[in-house]
Amino acid sequence: MKSDIKLITDEGKRLDGRGPHDLRKIKIEAGVLHRADGSCYLEWGGNKVLAAVYGPREAVPRHTQNPLKAIVQARYNMAAFSVEDRKRPGPDRRSVEISKVISEALEKVILTEYFPRASIDVNIEVLDAEAGTRCAGLSAAAVALVDAGIPMRDIPVACAAGKIEGQVVLDLGKEEDNFGDADLPIAISPRTDEVLLLQMDGHFTVNEFNQAFDLALKGCHTVSEIQKKAILEKYQSVVAEVQE
Repeated sequence: MKSDIKLITDEGKRLDGRGPHDLRKIKIEAGVLHRADGSCYLEWGGNKVLAAVYGPREAVPRHTQNPLKAIVQARYNMAAFSVEDRKRPGPDRRSVEISKVISEALEKVILTEYFPRASIDVNIEVLDAEAGTRCAGLSAAAVALVDAGIPMRDIPVACAAGKIEGQVVLDLGKEEDNFGDADLPIAISPRTDEVLLLQMDGHFTVNEFNQAFDLALKGCHTVSEIQKKAILEKYQSVVAEVQE
């Protein structure tokens, strides 16, 4: 469905005033839940996401256990009140698919071989949705895993690029996601740039795809720095409390 809304002005600005290569405002806070082993609250534009990690703990039921490594079970859910038209509670096809791809992405960086027969459970709850929730959810889950002390090869991070009115841009907003031409969310291990997740919706030329991928990659590295800052702030405050 096309819209009469002009997504890019004649001055090259987007609806929210950003330039083509600008991220929405991002805020990350680690350790917000006391009853989880690790947690994170993230705001990314209009998205508000809460992630909680439990484990490693014995995987139940027992037939799900792997004698050689832990299983990673991510559960992505959008709250019924997270969108304008109230969402039907419970899992749907989209949330099951996103849960699966996030589980697989996280499993590639977690040192699962350290915890045979165990389960590492990652719960991602989208409280408010405004495009790009899978990237926001995975990035929040990564910080929650660090907060839980789960050993990982790297701190994974996700970001998306897309195409609106024929132009490749970074980090689509709500109207851009609804009425744009294409969307390319990716997740990487920032230390090596190994791709952990890559999905595409819409149509790119080969050149546009390469532009979007490079732009999303740069966005991932920017978000990665924000993740690290949030983790440092959490543990600097803990050290300060201990010293007092």
